[in-house]
Amino acid sequence: MDFGIALAPAADAWKTVQRAEALGFSHAWLYDTQLLCADVFVAMALAAANTRRITIGPGVLVPTNRIAPVAANGLASLNKLAPGRIALGIGTGFTARLTMGLGPMKLSALREYLLVVRAMLRGETVEWSHEGARRKIRFLNPEAGLIDISSPIPVHLSAFAPRARAMAARECEGWMNFITALPMALHEIREMETACRAEGRKPETLYKTGFTLGCVLRPGESPDGARARVQAGPLAVVLFHGLMEGSIRSSLLPAELQAAAGAYRRIYERYEPSDARYLRLHTGHLMWVRPEEEPFLSGELIRLSTFTGTHDELVDRVRTLRDAGYDQLAVQLVPGHEDAMNDWMEVFSRV
Repeated sequence: MDFGIALAPAADAWKTVQRAEALGFSHAWLYDTQLLCADVFVAMALAAANTRRITIGPGVLVPTNRIAPVAANGLASLNKLAPGRIALGIGTGFTARLTMGLGPMKLSALREYLLVVRAMLRGETVEWSHEGARRKIRFLNPEAGLIDISSPIPVHLSAFAPRARAMAARECEGWMNFITALPMALHEIREMETACRAEGRKPETLYKTGFTLGCVLRPGESPDGARARVQAGPLAVVLFHGLMEGSIRSSLLPAELQAAAGAYRRIYERYEPSDARYLRLHTGHLMWVRPEEEPFLSGELIRLSTFTGTHDELVDRVRTLRDAGYDQLAVQLVPGHEDAMNDWMEVFSRV
């Protein structure tokens, strides 16, 4: 099983990626969230130039935020810096679009975008729709050596719904999933394997990655202690972000969480401007817990919705994911706590 890190890109994120490579991590995934972080391609380029073995990719690129020829050029440019070490994580968009008040893009549009990007990376001439017309485009002089389209770039699709899983099974090298509760992670990989079989593909040929946040607890440390609240809390409160945006139904929650959701909504409804509450709702999304969210964090919520536990508990949990068919677990590092990857590698070294 492979182990990766995920992080919000910054100008000096390459230092974290370099350290991850030295510790033995196989992948570094950087988020493509323009209104929260630094530019992902700037951060990936610096990481590629300052490492030698680790695979680097956006986790995930959102097509509506970057036209296809630009994305293809960015990937081919990265490939010149780190041939064979670039991967493309791609999805219909959650954080990157929600921060602009938008929902996920249509899967059909993502598929057409991906067809253009992949054709360009194969050196082909492809038709591209833009500004109401279809035009033929290609890289005009790849032989000049300014980019690299000779080394394949695998595509990993972030897919949660049936049609998206079918597309991953049919057209992609990898599948990405965000892991909260372990039972849900096991259910989702079984669904992905079913999608593979329906498409006539052997499930083991699809590379399966789970992303999560959590905290490796030290002896006697509580899941609602200061470190766990900082390192795992940003994932726990995303539950409430999803409830406010309508992507999670409160009726599916246990009674105590339904009550908490009602209290959170009362805070949410006071956000200004009233026609753009998403600006406050997603401030610090998956990076830190805002002050008004702190009262909603409990040790039980952190345990239920994140990868937080003792060394032994987490070793068992990761082994369960491995045995279920996950090929990689990527742990997100929150700003200021990048050294947590030392704790995680101690866990992973025992799997």
